[in-house]
Amino acid sequence: MTEQSHGSETRKLKKTRFVRINVFFFLIFLLFIALIVRLGFVQIVQGEEFSKEASKTEAAYATLPAPRGKMVDRYNRVVVDNQSVPAITYTVDKATKTEDKINTAKRLAEFISFEPEFLKKELKERDIRDYWLATNAEKAKKLLSKKEIELEPAQTYKLQVERVPETEITKIKENLEQQELAYIYKRFSSGYQYEPQIVKSTSLTEEEVATVAEHLEELPGIDVITDWDRIYPYGEYLKSIFGGLTTPEQGILQSREDYYVARGYARNDRVGKSYLEYQYEDYLNPRKAKIEYISDNTGKIVSKKVVDEGQRGHDLKLSFDMELQMAVEKIVEEELVLASGSHKLMDRAFVVMMDPSQGDVLAMVGKQLDPKNRSNVLDFAYGAFSTQYEAGSTVKGATVLSGYQDGMPHGQTFYDAPIYLKGTPEKKSFSAYPLGLMTDLTALQESSNVYMFFVAMKIADITYVKNGPFNASLEDFQKLRNYFAQFGLGVQTGIDLPQESSGLQNPPDEAGKLLDISIGQFDTYTPLQLAQYVSVIANGGSRIQPRIVTSIHEPSEDSELGPIAVNKEAEILNRVNNTASDIERVRKGFKLVVTSGTAQGRFSHDVAGKTGTSETAYYGVNRKYWGVETNNLNFVGYYPSANPEIAFSVVVPWASNDSDPINKRIANRVVEAYVDLQKKYATNQD
Repeated sequence: MTEQSHGSETRKLKKTRFVRINVFFFLIFLLFIALIVRLGFVQIVQGEEFSKEASKTEAAYATLPAPRGKMVDRYNRVVVDNQSVPAITYTVDKATKTEDKINTAKRLAEFISFEPEFLKKELKERDIRDYWLATNAEKAKKLLSKKEIELEPAQTYKLQVERVPETEITKIKENLEQQELAYIYKRFSSGYQYEPQIVKSTSLTEEEVATVAEHLEELPGIDVITDWDRIYPYGEYLKSIFGGLTTPEQGILQSREDYYVARGYARNDRVGKSYLEYQYEDYLNPRKAKIEYISDNTGKIVSKKVVDEGQRGHDLKLSFDMELQMAVEKIVEEELVLASGSHKLMDRAFVVMMDPSQGDVLAMVGKQLDPKNRSNVLDFAYGAFSTQYEAGSTVKGATVLSGYQDGMPHGQTFYDAPIYLKGTPEKKSFSAYPLGLMTDLTALQESSNVYMFFVAMKIADITYVKNGPFNASLEDFQKLRNYFAQFGLGVQTGIDLPQESSGLQNPPDEAGKLLDISIGQFDTYTPLQLAQYVSVIANGGSRIQPRIVTSIHEPSEDSELGPIAVNKEAEILNRVNNTASDIERVRKGFKLVVTSGTAQGRFSHDVAGKTGTSETAYYGVNRKYWGVETNNLNFVGYYPSANPEIAFSVVVPWASNDSDPINKRIANRVVEAYVDLQKKYATNQD
């Protein structure tokens, strides 16, 4: 190739390279132009939108405890109140990770501690397994096969929980520090995001509060707040009836979870778990303080503020007279302890006092001897409406009134002598000799069983034939029981407390049991039912629903009750199918019982009522003696006899003999206590 041709080739190659470089630079130029246009578009057109996104925040809300409503007695004396207590809480936000919880738990554990017994009670094995998995992430992965790792997270976690090595669980159970960490982690993980969880409030010392407060900056999510506890100015008096609350560890009752969640409760909220606290949860529950949390787009909380201070729950005004309650409790306790030495199976006694016209329960007393130490007396007030006993002759007023309803005339006579029926043991009155010719009044006065037997036979339309058959049907049993139900015997009274018993109506194993019902020897009734029954007689024939809460009030800032939110008027459940003269006739008989009958000389005030002794088999806590023959010693009455202010029942089960007048002593003493208090109240008003 000549030099000329070689030069020509070189010039062509340089030209080609120059063209390529120019094209390359042109493309780069176009890309820069496109980038500039895009940046301009983003800055000018979408700049504001992206700026908003960068500074975007999100609000979430949480609640803090507020005090529950108070309870006062009929004279506005506070019986259930609140006191402020500090509590340590932990709040999870969107940015919180498992390792954050563990780190905070370890730091917090340096400042607070828990009793071993508390941890043993509250820390379950599942909690320990969860804690181990949280603190051993790599080891937890090795518990799964490659195939299992591909399962849904819920499924894989379930498998991991099941496979936590027993040796690791044992190590934690034997190490108090690890148990504390496991418990703290459990509390950290108990709720939802932005829902403060109480880590510790019970047994929280001032030193712990101060130390945690000083180190809050080192404890993300931790706070020290004001919580509330119940206090009882009258100590243990009626505390069981006031009811209990769940702990923060227990939270809402699982049996009513849907109910609480639908009403906006947090899962760790304390709720009423028994009696009045449970029954009136909707009113006692406060409007909780509301906190607004502002978080940025990373989930980190940037600010918080209180948007609602909250409000105490509604207050309850109760029917109880606390001074009367205390006096009656003392009386029952003294009499029970005094009699217990002579009656080895007698271990309980009850008194219920009511306003017969309004249904207000003025005092509800139940006392029980400690099975392990009979010199120790336990509260058993709830037994007055949740346990039942044979009432004996106290029900004879209902039997006579049932006879009137069935057509028996006033003054009806029957001869009191032993009754002999085919296939039935001899049936007679309590006395060793026949009482002779009885009227309705003398039958009540002398407590004639035989008279009541004839009333029951009349109701069943059965004619007595000595040694003849007694063909009472199940319909006859139901008929007599229906009569009794009008007075509240054998049916729930309707009291505003949960777990009320309706008594026990056993299926009869022989026809003669119909006669036993008429004298209170077969069916069983609660002390509250007996008080309602005698109230019907005292008020002239109305079965009034017993009530504990008489009104519900708006919360007030001062010591006075706020405006009435709900006024619970006295409710008449039914009127008995007796005339006024029928009721007055039985009231006359009840007065004869006290002035010249089975309770003669036992009362120092103008009381009318009916004694009742029931032969029964023991069925108490000491199973070794089940079936032993004992006696229930009872009394129902009202004061004063003409215009009753109170009606009451006294029930003393399982006495060794029927000669002890403990039922009458208690009845007289509780009436005296009531009279003395009325004088005191009248003097104070003057």
